[in-house]
Amino acid sequence: MAILESFLRFRFLQHVVILLQIHSVICYQYKVGDLDSWGLPTSENPKIYMYWSKYHSLQIGDSLMFLYPPSQDSVIQVTKESYNSCNLKNPILSMKDGNSVFNITTYGDLFFTSGVAGHCEKNQKLHISVLSGNGSSASAPSSDGALPEISPSYPTVFGGIPAAPMANSSSSSSSSSLSTKISFFPALVAAAFAGLLILSQ
Repeated sequence: MAILESFLRFRFLQHVVILLQIHSVICYQYKVGDLDSWGLPTSENPKIYMYWSKYHSLQIGDSLMFLYPPSQDSVIQVTKESYNSCNLKNPILSMKDGNSVFNITTYGDLFFTSGVAGHCEKNQKLHISVLSGNGSSASAPSSDGALPEISPSYPTVFGGIPAAPMANSSSSSSSSSLSTKISFFPALVAAAFAGLLILSQ
């Protein structure tokens, strides 16, 4: 009987540890360009990637998904200098499969552009800032203009698209989200200790 009780305690503690780990790790995969995917900006939305990077708060563990026709485009990671001058030579990383995923593993600024000659000059390039652990970014993306008053909305056939937390969300929504996270954690710990007390009897 004692062996069974020890085994049950051990399994319970394993489950509590797994729940705590799952709770603390929240990562998102962002589709670059949202519904427009990765391609040449249109005349209606020439600064899509500049705006896109400002509407998303990226953190370590998140990933970027670039979708494009592989026979017509590609994506490369470049230095800041190559980004500013649209130099496609000697990229840091080159992706050409049409469904390219870039995993964010470091803080700071990251620069991407199309690997097709002439596309960077037509603003098919992306500069993102990855937030540090305290929520601040290394630097904000440079821009030629301000964000529009209203973010673009897209009609959906199957209902709304769940959104990741936004950098410019109102303080009330962020405090509500924070209070939900904070109130969940003590409840989880309390349940774990209650389970241990029950098993120890």
